[in-house]
Amino acid sequence: MRTELDDLVTELADGGQLVHLERIPARPARTASPARPLPPAVARLVPEGGLWTHQAAAIDLARDGQSVAVATGTASGKSLCYQLPIAEAAVDNPPGTALLVFPTKALAQDQLRALATMEVPGLVPVTYDGDTPANERTWARRHANVVLTNPDMLHVGILPHHGRWATFLMRLRYVVLDEVHTLRGVFGSHVAHLLRRLRRLCAHYGSDPTFVFGSATIGKPAELASALCGLPVTEVDDDGSPRGERLFALWNPPLTDARAGTRASSNIETAAVLNALVTGGYRGIAFARSRKGSELVASYARRRLPPELQTLVRPYRGGYLAAERREIETELFEGRLAGVVATSALELGIDVGTLDACILDGFPGTIASMWQQAGRAGRSRQRSLAVLVAGEDQLDQWLMAHPTEVFTRPPEPAVVNPSNPFVLLPHVACAAYEKPVVPEDETFWADLGDGVFEDAVRQLVVDDRLRVRGGRGFYAGRGAPASSVGLRTGSSAEYSIVDGDGRLIGTVDESRAYGLVHPGALYLHQGQQYRVTELDLEHRAAIVEPSRADEYTQARTDTDIRIISTDDTVGIGRARLSLGAVEVTEQVVGFQRKHLFTGEVLGIEDLDLPPTRLVTRAFWYTVGDDVLRDARLVPARVPGTVHAAEHAGIGILPLFTICDRWDVGGVSTNWQPQTAIATIVIYDGYPGGAGIAELGFGAGRRHVEATLEVISNCRCEAGCPSCVQSPKCGNWNEPLDKAGAVALLSTILGV
Repeated sequence: MRTELDDLVTELADGGQLVHLERIPARPARTASPARPLPPAVARLVPEGGLWTHQAAAIDLARDGQSVAVATGTASGKSLCYQLPIAEAAVDNPPGTALLVFPTKALAQDQLRALATMEVPGLVPVTYDGDTPANERTWARRHANVVLTNPDMLHVGILPHHGRWATFLMRLRYVVLDEVHTLRGVFGSHVAHLLRRLRRLCAHYGSDPTFVFGSATIGKPAELASALCGLPVTEVDDDGSPRGERLFALWNPPLTDARAGTRASSNIETAAVLNALVTGGYRGIAFARSRKGSELVASYARRRLPPELQTLVRPYRGGYLAAERREIETELFEGRLAGVVATSALELGIDVGTLDACILDGFPGTIASMWQQAGRAGRSRQRSLAVLVAGEDQLDQWLMAHPTEVFTRPPEPAVVNPSNPFVLLPHVACAAYEKPVVPEDETFWADLGDGVFEDAVRQLVVDDRLRVRGGRGFYAGRGAPASSVGLRTGSSAEYSIVDGDGRLIGTVDESRAYGLVHPGALYLHQGQQYRVTELDLEHRAAIVEPSRADEYTQARTDTDIRIISTDDTVGIGRARLSLGAVEVTEQVVGFQRKHLFTGEVLGIEDLDLPPTRLVTRAFWYTVGDDVLRDARLVPARVPGTVHAAEHAGIGILPLFTICDRWDVGGVSTNWQPQTAIATIVIYDGYPGGAGIAELGFGAGRRHVEATLEVISNCRCEAGCPSCVQSPKCGNWNEPLDKAGAVALLSTILGV
């Protein structure tokens, strides 16, 4: 017999970790009909109760050729908003085609299953991604009229080979981008150019497709959608779907040392909650914030379960091989798993209707992502439970201290920066490979501003990447350039993780390889621990061997920053805040081994790895010597003071920008060469910037005030992960001066 959800929450709350319990009431459905009847073959697909109001509104817009952004809650039937127009296009005479672009392969597989069950005459859907065998790709190009893919495959597998897709593109009626809230920052900026390249090729073949965007509830969804496709987009965000009651618990792990401010591991607390759900007869999903976290939580949960239930909990994350992912997805969909611990790879709109509960292992960075993850449970409108288990870091603890903010704070708007030259130029070169560029092509990039496209072409000519003949710009390189243009990190390269026999264990992005799979690093995959014995830089391979050590590793990084230019400067109290371009140089110089459970340092090893360089955008605070004196900070305390303020400032930044702390980096110093005074720099982690620095600069005084609050209100004595320590610090959180940071920020603000 299943434990009642209220009783389960009560039992869990006995330890005193329940900070707040929000009861979100059920709501009834609101329905409407399309403005004009659907064809009989399509009308039969309308659910028995009819279309919800937002579905009817979106379908009307799409059928009228108006691009639309549907931004409603999870389980609100956004898929039907594009499935019905696509089905109608398939039965039209002449029939139309559709291209569906999803951020993950798992989501594309889920939608393929849904389209296949519709059984519409003439509707032939296929997935076309990196897992599709060569013979099936040929069949798809010849026979499919609905292609489900992802941005990476559109980038390297479809657009550069558009001649093979001529008939499909000529008939292209709809382009769908689902889970568009994930298309932010540098990834979204790249996708914006993919869509412009796609529109340009469609025009070449004589089509002008309508765009349909599906999104979780975010701020200004139509603005984001328009920035992505370069066209006017109409917003539909009045959610008419019904919803079951949801209990939402805020859970703060207990303090293990009040003086030090340390708390029990959120991984262990998440595993305990998942364990209680599984043993109570419920099916749940837990979201971890990292690949390693997903492995650890699943491992902890299985250890606590009785033997007959241990196989019912599995981890799921990026880096798994295709066969492993499909196996876990199938077990989840068929109800053979009681619990899954996932990264954001399963955050998106996969329809697993029988999940009763969702656990968030740490705040996911934005209100929008929080509701998206919580919405994985209760999709069949049953009563459901969501639990936010706070991490130790600054933002999580700020939200635990301000629980009403969790439920009243509006979703953040997502930002993209298609004008970033590090993103723009490579895509214009890709476009030139696909079809020589001409002056009229500026139409597809016109929304970026007058002359932006023309300047990009001119720069590519100067760089010898384009050659102009007869008024047309031809790509000057060999082969398709798309394979060398990464959509997420500025590099498409990956490091393979292989064992001594050459068997592929997993993969890791090149940008993270030095920090995660350096020689001596410990790496987790499917619950198995491996130690890296060699990092082959030439062949981009990490050689590993099995390990059973009760420890983990943390890299040490030296970081230097050079200010290239300053675009704007304002006063923030007694400090100056600037915005501009910077160059960041990083080098992984060593690592420490720490005990898995106690955190005790077991050893420190040196590394000899090459430096990496990043040119990006940043905002920085400068503080004069007079302010330091008035804050009563002697010179020896200044490095720890600004370091502590930098960490807290980065940790609280997602309150003001739709970013994760891992999207940004920081450098603080008591004397910076370009400013000649104490300086705290917070920089965008992507080449050319993704718009984060501009939002941080705009937050200004609000950012400094929140940073001071999170440090001064923390009950620890000398600094902890809830205020000034950072899990990503390349200097192992040394030195840090919490009291100095409070004194400095108070003096700056005059409080």
